[in-house]
Amino acid sequence: MPWSNQSGGGGWKGGGGGPWGPRPGSPGQQPDLEAILRRSQDRIRQAMPGGRMGGPFAVLLAVVLVALVGFFGFTVRVNPEELGIVLRFGQYVRQLPPGLNFRWPYPIEEVELPKVTRVNRIEIGMRGSSDSRDSSSTIRDVPEESLMLTGDENIVDVDFVVFWRIADAPNYLFNIEDPEGTVKDVAESAMRDVVGRSDIEPILTEARAQTEADVQALMQKILDGYGAGIQVTQVQLQKVDPPLQVIDAFRDVQAARADQERLQNEAQAYANRIIPEAKGEAERILQAAQGYRDQVIAESKGEADRFLKVYEQYKKAPEVTRRRMFIDTMEKVLGDTDKVIIDGKAGTGVVPYLPLSEFGKRPAPTAPAEGQQ
Repeated sequence: MPWSNQSGGGGWKGGGGGPWGPRPGSPGQQPDLEAILRRSQDRIRQAMPGGRMGGPFAVLLAVVLVALVGFFGFTVRVNPEELGIVLRFGQYVRQLPPGLNFRWPYPIEEVELPKVTRVNRIEIGMRGSSDSRDSSSTIRDVPEESLMLTGDENIVDVDFVVFWRIADAPNYLFNIEDPEGTVKDVAESAMRDVVGRSDIEPILTEARAQTEADVQALMQKILDGYGAGIQVTQVQLQKVDPPLQVIDAFRDVQAARADQERLQNEAQAYANRIIPEAKGEAERILQAAQGYRDQVIAESKGEADRFLKVYEQYKKAPEVTRRRMFIDTMEKVLGDTDKVIIDGKAGTGVVPYLPLSEFGKRPAPTAPAEGQQ
């Protein structure tokens, strides 16, 4: 973390002194420059004839040592993924880009080197790698972080991962003391807030993406309010399930709801099919009734017109018209019946019989005998 100066820069809270390591006063970490010079002099004496050092060579050696000390004391190297934050007597003064930069030596200036391009990862509700390719890793559930209460008073077990990066290095270094812990606490609080305003059904099914987006937006709003200098790049839900003790019962409820939805869809499909058919049949019946009504009305009007015309003729010649109507009626009545005509004046003798019905029948031709062919 930047506050412990793991990057190796000159931490303003006792976390280092540039390329030489921690600043003086940190025992066991700062190289002893006098010891280094003493050992170098001993090696030079051993290499020189007579084991004595002096004259121009000593002056040259002193100049080289001073140049080296000045070079490393007045410069700092910033790696490509880092940003140099210069503190002069503990106060922020400027930033250093990647590369070799000039700075005043400690204790005048210190340099913090936060990794501004690195995307950090925090796991909430679980511990361990979520990479399925790593078969040796195990994921341990953390119930005190993952168990949350939904808006419809159900308990849900939520494991998720937050990805974040440094957006403003000075704010990141000086406005919050524990950046990683702050991000973790804000993430857990934001997730509980979003889950507490939602029902359990959408969170488990179609609202996962919306939940991730809402948590990310709420986290960013809170961190910006802190002036943390942190950007939340992504929130990923890893597992959203009911508690292990009730997961079987919950799955039964889910299956029942799925069956209910399936039956409702089937009933709706049947209704969509049968209702148009029923409407079509009703329309056909109405059209047929309308046609029958029009037909009856037309026939009635025709009969009425015919009766009126016959009545006009009847007034002109009643007897003839009456006789004609009688004959027409008898023709309709007797047209399709068998008739036998008897002369009523024949008396008691042989009754003349005229079988009119037999005249219409002709005997079927008989087949010739074999001897007559």
